[in-house]
Amino acid sequence: MHSTQKILSLFAILLCFELHPSWGQEAPDFVAIGRPFLEKHCIGCHGSEEPKAELSLNRFQDSMSLVRERKLWENVLKMTASGEMPPEDHPRPTPAESEAFIEHVHALFDHADRNAKPDPGRVTMRRLNRVEYRNTIRDLIGIDFDPTEDFPSDDIGHGFDNIGDVLTLSPVLMERYLAAAERIVERAIMPELPPTLKRHISARHTEPASGDVEKKLMEGEFRRMTSDGTLPIEVGPINTPYQWDSEGEYTFKTRAYAKSDEDQAVRIAIVVQGKGLTESSSEEELAQLVGKVRSPAKILQILEVSGRDSKSANVFKVSLPAMEGRDRMMVALMKPNEGSPPIQVYVDHLALEGPMDTRPASQRRLLAKVDPEGPSQQTAKILERFLLRAYRRPPTETELQRMMGLVEATQANGKNWEAGMQLAFQSALSSPKFLFRVELDDRPQSIVARGLDEFQLASRISYFLWSSMPDDELLALAGSNELSENIDVQVRRMLKDSKSSSLVTQFALQWLQIQRLASYSPDPKLFPQFDEKLRGAMRKETELFFESILKEDRSILDLIDADYTFLNETLARHYGIVDTAGTRTGEKREDKVGQRIRGDKFERVTLQSGERGGLLTQASILAVTSNPTRTSPVKRGRWVLEQILGAPPPPPPPNAPLLEEGEQAKATGTLKERLEAHRKNPSCANCHAKMDPIGFALENFDAVGAYRTKDGEFSIDATGQLADGTLLDGPTGLKKVIRERKQQFERCLVEKMLIYALGRGIEYYDRPSIDRIVNRLASQEDRISVLVTEIIKSDPFRMRRASDETASIK
Repeated sequence: MHSTQKILSLFAILLCFELHPSWGQEAPDFVAIGRPFLEKHCIGCHGSEEPKAELSLNRFQDSMSLVRERKLWENVLKMTASGEMPPEDHPRPTPAESEAFIEHVHALFDHADRNAKPDPGRVTMRRLNRVEYRNTIRDLIGIDFDPTEDFPSDDIGHGFDNIGDVLTLSPVLMERYLAAAERIVERAIMPELPPTLKRHISARHTEPASGDVEKKLMEGEFRRMTSDGTLPIEVGPINTPYQWDSEGEYTFKTRAYAKSDEDQAVRIAIVVQGKGLTESSSEEELAQLVGKVRSPAKILQILEVSGRDSKSANVFKVSLPAMEGRDRMMVALMKPNEGSPPIQVYVDHLALEGPMDTRPASQRRLLAKVDPEGPSQQTAKILERFLLRAYRRPPTETELQRMMGLVEATQANGKNWEAGMQLAFQSALSSPKFLFRVELDDRPQSIVARGLDEFQLASRISYFLWSSMPDDELLALAGSNELSENIDVQVRRMLKDSKSSSLVTQFALQWLQIQRLASYSPDPKLFPQFDEKLRGAMRKETELFFESILKEDRSILDLIDADYTFLNETLARHYGIVDTAGTRTGEKREDKVGQRIRGDKFERVTLQSGERGGLLTQASILAVTSNPTRTSPVKRGRWVLEQILGAPPPPPPPNAPLLEEGEQAKATGTLKERLEAHRKNPSCANCHAKMDPIGFALENFDAVGAYRTKDGEFSIDATGQLADGTLLDGPTGLKKVIRERKQQFERCLVEKMLIYALGRGIEYYDRPSIDRIVNRLASQEDRISVLVTEIIKSDPFRMRRASDETASIK
């Protein structure tokens, strides 16, 4: 072997050991370490003859026997960690013995995971949850109402509401689906169209308005405009506002005659005006009009008025193409040539007819012509296009023919084509192929890992990032088998799209458990400042903060500690901050002057100290981890362990004593002192030693997230010590420790986001993929786009195999 090849081979080996340090190491010896614990504390009840709970542990003689029945052993470890086993009337291991046994079994599983063949797992076919259904209907049909208002709530699994194993389909929900499909298509497609809307206003009622219009400017039913007047009501232009369909075409009509010298040409301009117009006539063009016409405004047509009395008045008709931002129609007088005598025009009315196409906008899009080959081909093309988007894959020929049969049968019964298309769309929206995220498998019994097809991948990506169906660009890439090679580009595009806000509202708020804020009710006597405006502002701060991390592609470590946040006046007052430079109430500063925070609008605020900054110190999280009458260091510590560090403590043991409450208990000492006395109970000490120091580091924030230095008469002590001796001092110290242990936070966030992306819980065989994502993050400055992209590129996301039951049979 050449020296270069040897160096490359050695580098590859070293890289493997760096990524997987247990590769090449011997597996933990269960016989020498784990088996003695079983024999001492478990085999007596769970031996081979008539074992308790029909669970025999005697058959586990070596490491591989545990790996083969991992799920059973995960329950054994949970029972051991919680202290439920061995039972109280039997000799019990010391906490140190239990912890050593648990760590040994975990190390055994860890070694097996790192040396196992790649396994992407299996995702349960799941229905669309409420948000996914609503968003999919929005993007597929384009209607402006919520069809899920009467749907039952979705169940939660692993902290999220998109988990396949818990998204059941009840008879009630099926009835709601059928009713929703009918309501949706009734709004989207109208077989019988309403007549064109006609709006007519007499000139006497147009603007500019004044009591003098009737007295001075009316000649019968005609209103006068003049080129030499001094008042706005005389020089016009006369106008009126309308309600518009931005995509519709209209026809404008008016009737007018002029008074001037016989040979003098009199011209008027038909003008559309509106603040949102994207096309406008120039200032020079608008200056040719008598009176003031504010830009943006567009002169649609200039017309000559030849009639000289009411009997010979001209009728003018002007077509208006579809345009955004129009507000009102105007009839303006064109200035006469310099030196010419003044002119007068008399206008009878303003009339608007339209939109000329009275179909709903959704119908125009859904039934737009695709190909002029004939009625049958047109129907097939439209249905094929709709089913591609509704099923998130190309329809089969059988599916397409079945839908065409519905249209033909409807027409055979005397109804029109639109009614037939309406029934076909309703049928598609009631189909499991729409209601479920179906990933058809041509090898359902194979345990061999293999990739998803391009359409299945497109669907997974879009529901992960948008909680909605793939758009046309994703479907086009999938159709040409080019999606896999363009994942990086597509992820960047999709994260910039406004629909990626679902990652905030669906993933982030569920991960952080902010939805509990909606039902949080602190004691109004103790916290009178808490109201609905403050509740809403708390949630909005967290949404905007996470969205900024996402949109600006910041480091995920900024979620732990950042020098900025988003506040409106309500929340800024709650935090004691007055301006966007983070100035505190009553503080005088000469170094920086920020904009004062006023009203309901949220402003980006620079924070000046570590007191605030990052998720841990936001009022939304501090509130949902508190009790109604006081803070809860236990809840806050548990929340950090579960949601930030990925190390949830075991549930409390049976009959664990509760912390004493009430005024008499409070008089005995601070909350910290009372908890220290509480955890002297051996059954409580182990877990509280992990949770309490973290919770006490946040004790400067009360139950609604306001900063304080005292709890009643007692000064706050925000210091603590973790089980490994690490000292914590307030929120700044806690954030510093988490950043120092960033890999633990990164792994936790990777696991949480992978659960959400896959719609299933994390399994032992996901460990190698999680390791790779964490390592990739560290090499790419921990940017959140890297996290999202690497999850999409991971084996669990892009691959599949048979179900666990099939795999176990094989």
